[in-house]
Amino acid sequence: MYPNSYDVPIARLVARQILSCAPATPVREVARRMFAERCSSIVVMKDEQVVGIWTEHDALSAGDNPRDLDRPVSEVMSQDVKYCFEDEDSAHVAQNMGELQVRRLPVLNRDKRLVGIVSLGDLALKKKSDAADALKGVSRHT
Repeated sequence: MYPNSYDVPIARLVARQILSCAPATPVREVARRMFAERCSSIVVMKDEQVVGIWTEHDALSAGDNPRDLDRPVSEVMSQDVKYCFEDEDSAHVAQNMGELQVRRLPVLNRDKRLVGIVSLGDLALKKKSDAADALKGVSRHT
């Protein structure tokens, strides 16, 4: 099924502990949870569906106005969420991450239910060549 012996289903590499929140969650709470859990992103869910993602980059861009911290995360999250499926091979996912210039992707099953999240770090730990290729794409200037 996987012609290159180095290609493995991405499901073998994903982090299954997923930090998530509802769209109405205040930015202040989302940032606090991310800091407490030492994670770099939080998946925004509504009715068991991924509707957005908020990353450390979004946190840094949140602004200096304290009122911004009381806004719902739905107002500042990335809504055009890119994702991959759990049965895709890691090389393909890494290539897509590079092309999309993203450092993490939610991983869905074919029913579009969230099963995990994969990051460049996950690929680097298991698939160094895939991670290097993806990082080259993420780091390129457009």
